[in-house]
Amino acid sequence: MPEIPAITLSNGVAMPCLGFGLYKQSDRHGSAVSAALEAGYRSFDSASIYGNEPAVGKALEASGVPRRELFVTGKVWNGDQGHRRTIQAFERSLDDLRLDHLDLYLIHYPAPSRDRYVETWLALEELLTSGRVRAIGVANFEAEHLRRILGAGTVAPAVNQVELHPLLPQSRLRALHAEHGIVTEAHTPLARGNLVASPALAAVAAKHGRTPAQVALRWHVQQGHVAIPKSATPARIRQNIDVFGFALDADDVARIAAMETGERFAPRPDAVN
Repeated sequence: MPEIPAITLSNGVAMPCLGFGLYKQSDRHGSAVSAALEAGYRSFDSASIYGNEPAVGKALEASGVPRRELFVTGKVWNGDQGHRRTIQAFERSLDDLRLDHLDLYLIHYPAPSRDRYVETWLALEELLTSGRVRAIGVANFEAEHLRRILGAGTVAPAVNQVELHPLLPQSRLRALHAEHGIVTEAHTPLARGNLVASPALAAVAAKHGRTPAQVALRWHVQQGHVAIPKSATPARIRQNIDVFGFALDADDVARIAAMETGERFAPRPDAVN
């Protein structure tokens, strides 16, 4: 079973650099979560809008893996933004996940037309102070959204989870993250499967005796990102975690850098309200 290196967040919390994504996992019995645990994943990225928190919580509880070894992320959805509703959404997620705390809680989208993300951020700061969440952050925030909460709050986000892959490396946003000690997390590390047919990745994969997906995930690891690939297939779940036995060299990194197109496969953040 591989040992997954951790990235230290700004408040000292250790977060595995590779986690398991639960987006659109219609896994009523938690079999994908169980397969991920067996493969060695200990970080799980959940969200209330995914509708699978009860199944995830049941699978984590049944696994017998000690809570201290798990890193569980939750997210508040757009319709639950605002101070009171955010606290209530957090409590529901804890109950559904069968946990007494979360390791990371994120604002899922800025939802700028609602104009509640600053109020929501202040609610997250209260949850952090209460000790019921170990770190707080955001997802799908662009520079203007980040700057606004940095000015309004007392705590900088520990993480910003965004669309990021070799086609969309988000260089400017990552530079802003570095300036403020924000860890970059990729929620679409494989561009929703659109990287597996890349000739550039195929060439690097052949060189190392790996798959294109493994090369892409290794690229994330070496760039210092957190990546959360998702799969419901046990074989792919095992492949996606097996990225620590090789390294990309300078030529590989240059070839991957040349893939940049700016293409997105997830909705633009401002479009989700």
